[in-house]
Amino acid sequence: MATHTSQSAEDDRRRTGVRLQPDGMRRWLVWAALWLLVVPILSDARGGSKHRNQDGERRRGKQWRDGQGFIWTSEGRSKPLKIRLVPGPNGPHTPAGTLTFYRSIPEPQSSFSVIPDSELSPELSGDSPVPSHSKDHIIPLTQEDIQRIVWREEEEHREEEERLRKKDEARKKRRRERKEREERQRKMVEEKRREEEEALRLQVEKEEQEWRTKIEEAEERRRQEEESRMNEERRKEKEEQQKEAKEEEVWLRGDVFQMPSKEEELLPPPVPTHLTDTDEMKEVAPGEEEEEEEETTVVLPAGCDISDVSMTCDNVQLVHFPPLNVPELKSLSLEGNNISSIPAGAFNGIPNLEWINLKKNKLTSAGIDPKAFMGLKMLRRLYLDENLLDVVPSDLPFTLQELKINENKLRGIDENSFQDLSSLVILELEGNLLSEGNVDPRAFAPLIQLSYLRLGRNYFRTVPQGLPKSLLELYLENNLIEEISETVFNQTTNLNVVSLRHNKLDETKIAPMAWFNHRNLESIDLSHNDFYLVPSYLPKSLVHLVLVGNKVERIPGYIFAHMDPGLEYLYLSFNRLDGEGIEPESFFGAYHSMMELCLDHNQLIHVPLGISEMTNLHLLRLDNNRIRSISEESICDPEQQEETTLVALRMENNYIDAMDVSPSAFSCLRSASSVVLKPQKTTQRIHRTRH
Repeated sequence: MATHTSQSAEDDRRRTGVRLQPDGMRRWLVWAALWLLVVPILSDARGGSKHRNQDGERRRGKQWRDGQGFIWTSEGRSKPLKIRLVPGPNGPHTPAGTLTFYRSIPEPQSSFSVIPDSELSPELSGDSPVPSHSKDHIIPLTQEDIQRIVWREEEEHREEEERLRKKDEARKKRRRERKEREERQRKMVEEKRREEEEALRLQVEKEEQEWRTKIEEAEERRRQEEESRMNEERRKEKEEQQKEAKEEEVWLRGDVFQMPSKEEELLPPPVPTHLTDTDEMKEVAPGEEEEEEEETTVVLPAGCDISDVSMTCDNVQLVHFPPLNVPELKSLSLEGNNISSIPAGAFNGIPNLEWINLKKNKLTSAGIDPKAFMGLKMLRRLYLDENLLDVVPSDLPFTLQELKINENKLRGIDENSFQDLSSLVILELEGNLLSEGNVDPRAFAPLIQLSYLRLGRNYFRTVPQGLPKSLLELYLENNLIEEISETVFNQTTNLNVVSLRHNKLDETKIAPMAWFNHRNLESIDLSHNDFYLVPSYLPKSLVHLVLVGNKVERIPGYIFAHMDPGLEYLYLSFNRLDGEGIEPESFFGAYHSMMELCLDHNQLIHVPLGISEMTNLHLLRLDNNRIRSISEESICDPEQQEETTLVALRMENNYIDAMDVSPSAFSCLRSASSVVLKPQKTTQRIHRTRH
């Protein structure tokens, strides 16, 4: 019974958490209580001095709590939260084994720790809630205290997050202000650049305006002079008509015009200048008749101008060639009259003529005497354009250097047509009825100094044979030429320019060696023919190639690779080039020589490859194609740091949206005014739709 009673008492003590203590333990508790009263005061004073700065204000570092119970500060991870967990008393309301939170009173930072059973004193290792060796008095925490601690920690966490958020916002604000400052600086630089460009543009416009003003003033002066001249001519015509009505005519002295013979009847018989009734009644003595004939005068047609060495009678309705007697005369122009013949002695009185202009008359080969030009030992230029000649006039002076018989009816050139014309340099026979069938291959043999030959607007099917070795420029536009043989240019090794515009050539009709080895042939014009490809075997010395208005669909690779020093001007406007027609190797050999490249009015869908590699390009035309975008590397080479030589870029009338073009696409150009992007077809379509 006693044992049972003792066991019951022991169970009650365990449930209440009370153990019987000896007297020593009681004394120890008294000293611990006194110590616990003094320690908080000292701890508060020490903690206050420790956490105050020089101004006496309490400092609070940056701290936050992680998920493992540690408090993090700006200096690193702090000690864990000091919350001691001690098994709670087995009271009537506390289940056995329950952990109870205790607060350490002396600690000013409200820090807590967990004390495991191993750290408790032997006296408290059982069910006692108070450790025997602890320096602090342990007070159990209620649920409200724990909640307050959690809330306080959460509040501190929120404050720390708010502080970090404000700091981040401040950093973002500084970054934004820095970007805004940089953007303002960039805008200022851009504005300054625009102002400089605008000033330059205004200066250029001003100079252009001044230049146009000068041109307009000069044109206005010329117009006024022309009007004055026409008014003067009308006035003279009116006066002439009035004088003719009064049967009074003005006559020049006989030292200017010779009297025509009775057979020619070139002009009406002379009439004395001031004829009176007394003179009509007076009889002429036989000895006075010759003297009167010597002093007779001839009429000067209205509209003729004469100076010391030149005379012009253009468009004055002359029907016959006037017999002149002015030995010092150097040039004579009778353009735009109705002269149909030139007699044998027409130039006897003007033997020193150097230039004769007989354009736009009605001269025929039968009307020109074979010996009409023989006496002109100083003649250099003879113009017979737009007449009715069917053969080249014979016996032309050997001093002749320039002969033009364009727009006549020449039906052939025989072996002797240019006999003795060894000084002839320029010969123009355009707009006649010539062909390889009526031009003798030996006709050009005497022309050992001929440099310039025009045979356009005739009926040649092949290049004429027998061209002189001295020839530099050959023009065969608007013929029916279908092929170029391998030997046609063998003798013309000095040839520099060949124009074959508006013929019937294609890439298969040119012999491979027709001009491949020519070292002086620099310019070839093959516009408006039937080419589907850029022809191969072009001359090695070629610099200027024109293929405008053909049907070119492709530029073969390496087509210009053999040229030295390299192609500089390539015109392929108005063809059929599309996205696949230009290969990466199409311009190989011309990257460093190309200066002008015209690919406008084709079907290109992007900027051709290789443009950015052309280091000497000045003009690029890509307008009127189907280009929709411009890549950053299509015009400017990103690896090339220097400015490009490109000064004019035309890309209007494509399908380019200016908003999609990267600013760096034209970064290598010297000026934004070098690029023409407007109008575009999409813009025009939208504009038409809106209207």
